[in-house]
Amino acid sequence: MAKRGGFPGGMGGFGGMNINQLMKEAKKMQADMEKSQEELTMQEFEATAGGGVVKVVVTGDKYIKSILLDKEAVDPDDVEMLQDLIMTCINEALRKVDSAQAASLGKYNIPGLM
Repeated sequence: MAKRGGFPGGMGGFGGMNINQLMKEAKKMQADMEKSQEELTMQEFEATAGGGVVKVVVTGDKYIKSILLDKEAVDPDDVEMLQDLIMTCINEALRKVDSAQAASLGKYNIPGLM
């Protein structure tokens, strides 16, 4: 006599994997992701603009650590250029953080995470 209910083949709906094993794997993945994220926040990312006259350093958690300006970048008659250089430099440093984050956390391949 055939069993009623359940899944065909006795797989339990999880491809034969024990629910406790699934939970254990999920906790390990979460711990690994947290470690990767923590390591990323401790890194520093640097970008320069204008041939190096503007330099920005940000951390992996997108905190601006420093902005360095060379004296030749400061021209009172061209403030707009300095503003553009600073903005370009900050955006590039943040792009580097995003790339590192995608590389670090992308290995987990969880839809909707990134």
